[in-house]
Amino acid sequence: MIKFHELKPGDLVLAEYEGKQWEGVVKKLNRDEKEICVETEIQQFWFTPSHLNPIPLSDRQLQKLGFTKQVNGDGSAKYAKGSFRILLPKVDNFSELEIWWREDRRHLDKPLHVHELQNHYYDMTKVELNVD
Repeated sequence: MIKFHELKPGDLVLAEYEGKQWEGVVKKLNRDEKEICVETEIQQFWFTPSHLNPIPLSDRQLQKLGFTKQVNGDGSAKYAKGSFRILLPKVDNFSELEIWWREDRRHLDKPLHVHELQNHYYDMTKVELNVD
């Protein structure tokens, strides 16, 4: 489950309906009813937060978002999209990472989900991070 206040239009989530999950994009938020409109490959539909799950951040997800990967000789990995950077101290270990853009540098010591990265990216760059 994702907390309602964490979501913004454009965020990527897993929407659950009748036991099946689909990746989708948050399109609208209904703050009065606490419902989220998510567009999946099938259709747009309104969900409650209890039917939305986060997508774990992974190499595949970062590539879908347009990041390029560079593996360093010290066993770390760096992802780049424009001047925005993500550093993993260990390749493919997303439990700790550092993100930065210009002078804004953040050290995160817990695994991030895709929607959380999207929100950090927007907070830092004022540009939405969407699937390319």
